[in-house]
Amino acid sequence: MAIYPIRTFGDPVLRTSAVAVSDDADSLQRLVDDMLETMYEAPGVGLAAPQIGISKRIFVADIGEGPFTMVNPEIVEVSGSWTFDEGCLSVPGYYWSIKRPGYAKARGFDIHGDPVEFEGDELMGRVLQHEIDHLNGMLLLERLSRREKRQAMREIREGSLGSAEYR
Repeated sequence: MAIYPIRTFGDPVLRTSAVAVSDDADSLQRLVDDMLETMYEAPGVGLAAPQIGISKRIFVADIGEGPFTMVNPEIVEVSGSWTFDEGCLSVPGYYWSIKRPGYAKARGFDIHGDPVEFEGDELMGRVLQHEIDHLNGMLLLERLSRREKRQAMREIREGSLGSAEYR
């Protein structure tokens, strides 16, 4: 298994929609093992393939109940509202109070191509939405108000996070 470097704000792969996965289970298992090792080492509760430079629609997560994987996932239902101080491994060291639906349900596949569905309130719902945002080329900064985003960008520039093109 290998630990990948996590791509940070400014890397173009984080702004690009990932492509559907069509790999075989063996190659996906290796990728999932590496992603889990990378996520736990970081440490984090979720990691999408674009965060390690692989533009594929797959993510891993573990909110404390054991790891799970979703391939080609889509959010199919959301409801409620929950504000939470959210961070991201691709914007390390920063947290913002972000309002999202409090409940989310996602459907996708496991690495063998069998349908899976995950759902949950609060942290589980947030992780599903956050990781699928990554697969759609969206960072949590896009969830901030215009004023909050300007302030966040100023903080990031002063902290020298990200590539030069975004400073």
